[in-house]
Amino acid sequence: MAVTQESVQSALKAVLDPNTGKDFVSTKALRNLQITEGDVSFDIELGYPAKSQHAALRKGFVAAARTVAGVDNVSVNITTKVTSHAVQRGVQLLPNVKNIVAVASGKGGVGKSTTAVNLALALAAEGASVGLLDADIYGPSQPMMLGIDRRPESDDGKTMEPLENHGVQVMSIGFLVDQDEAMIWRGPMATQALEQLLRQTNWKDLDYLIIDMPPGTGDIQLTLSQRVPMTGAVIVTTPQDIALLDAKKGIKMFEKVGVPILGIVENMAVHICSNCGHVEHIFGADGGKKMAAQYGMDYLGALPLDINIRLQADSGKPTVVADPDGEVAGIYKAIARTVAVGIAEKAKDFSAKFPTITVSKNT
Repeated sequence: MAVTQESVQSALKAVLDPNTGKDFVSTKALRNLQITEGDVSFDIELGYPAKSQHAALRKGFVAAARTVAGVDNVSVNITTKVTSHAVQRGVQLLPNVKNIVAVASGKGGVGKSTTAVNLALALAAEGASVGLLDADIYGPSQPMMLGIDRRPESDDGKTMEPLENHGVQVMSIGFLVDQDEAMIWRGPMATQALEQLLRQTNWKDLDYLIIDMPPGTGDIQLTLSQRVPMTGAVIVTTPQDIALLDAKKGIKMFEKVGVPILGIVENMAVHICSNCGHVEHIFGADGGKKMAAQYGMDYLGALPLDINIRLQADSGKPTVVADPDGEVAGIYKAIARTVAVGIAEKAKDFSAKFPTITVSKNT
């Protein structure tokens, strides 16, 4: 009996996307289905990076296709194609950057920069092209966390080349000033410097640009949220009531400027004693989870209060690259995938497809 396209497609519908719960046929991720007698080959195009899941997915597709009578060989090619998604209205888009994600917190000291760098590295590990802009202008920590102590080069004297380490493109004010120098700048100066860092860096074809925002909801944060074309924001908090109180203010700020919240990361959620294994919720239990439920937002995950996360970030090799197969790196990768899947499900950006209209005075 000849193998038909319909029978193969019907069999492949049994394979569900572990991230969305939908099958790959109805979501049109199945491409180029070719059948030559008993040989079946097809492509699966994901809208988000998920390299760590490819092997399991491939296995599932092969097993499903083989349930069709007459199928002998199955060849599956899994690719990722990240597209641009809608941003706030009236904000100038950034060339060579498809999606911008702000990582923000209501207050300092909740591990926002550590989360931002590990999120960027996790997206890169999952197969995306990623950049990281350190917008924490008064306390730039990404140069140290990524182990970069060079200055960016400029070929034309107007734009800068991003620096790179661990497969992530990076730009920070920390590359341009001495480490011990204090940024004694008023808000407008800091904001202007940030806009220059963002728009005068030659980002190279990024799927995602992660912005490590300054803590709080002040002048710089507000201006950035109004002028930077953001696909969404990730809020970092600890379970502590005071941190949650401030995180709520961050959520309100993004809502007011029309930036969707992609989810909440609960940092320092639990401490497990390295000597005896005793589990203790030092900053309280499940505060971030309850807040996510209260606001109807995605709860992206919880990270432990773990000395290794701190040591690895301080040494210039954050957890995702220092211990890529470890439990904590697994949490960061799961958070990164959830963020990427959330973005993939948002409305696409069609502005690039519209013609440019110029108004001429000459009649």
